[in-house]
Amino acid sequence: MSENMESNNELVLTRTFDAPRELVFKVWSEAEHLMHWWGPKGFKMEVAAFDFRPGGVFHYSQQTPDGQKMWGKFVFQEMVAPEKLVFINSFSDAEGNLVRAPFNATWPLEILNTLTFEEHDGKTTLTMRGYPVNATEEERQTFESMRGGIQQGFAGTFNQLTEYLASVQTK
Repeated sequence: MSENMESNNELVLTRTFDAPRELVFKVWSEAEHLMHWWGPKGFKMEVAAFDFRPGGVFHYSQQTPDGQKMWGKFVFQEMVAPEKLVFINSFSDAEGNLVRAPFNATWPLEILNTLTFEEHDGKTTLTMRGYPVNATEEERQTFESMRGGIQQGFAGTFNQLTEYLASVQTK
């Protein structure tokens, strides 16, 4: 796989969670956890496949409150529990084939995400680095132009993760 990595195209997001690193890693690495917090608030998540190993796939659908369904998938590249997780994230169809994003025809087909998990005093700082791979110049420009929306979207997803972590720690 060739990678078009340009450091100026990398998006870095950081969030600290009030939970131990092992738990934060676990909720990223098990389908029964991901389905409760991954994606936009109010969307219904269904897991079609989950194989947590290098080369394995997390294939899922998300249904909007008005009933529209979209598909996505992770292809896991590397995992070092509980320190690091690397995956390629894409939009897909119900069969798992790559498709264009429903919101923008020039959104990159593949985004490589590297997550690192660092614990300090019982809290975990997650750093997520993402950038387009195998992308055209137009796709890289689209990614760059949508940074604000990406940050806003992940802020919402990370808020859901914060709530979910609190709920599983009180059980």
